[in-house]
Amino acid sequence: MTLFQNLHAALRQRVDIVADHALRERDPAAHLDAIKAAASHLDAIVADLPPDIDPNLQHYLERQSYLKAIAWLEENSPNP
Repeated sequence: MTLFQNLHAALRQRVDIVADHALRERDPAAHLDAIKAAASHLDAIVADLPPDIDPNLQHYLERQSYLKAIAWLEENSPNP
């Protein structure tokens, strides 16, 4: 898997976990733990990105505009 594929997967995982209302209602503590784990994983991947990534993608990641970052990757990466 490429760095951008890993980034895409981590972004998707983070967005999906936040949107998991069933888990949040069933077990709020587990939901929070899952969000923290996904955020930590995403942070590690973002820290490994080269400093010269596209400014738009950098902006989306810094602002935590994860859906926009996913869309950018899907439009601009050969294999998101």
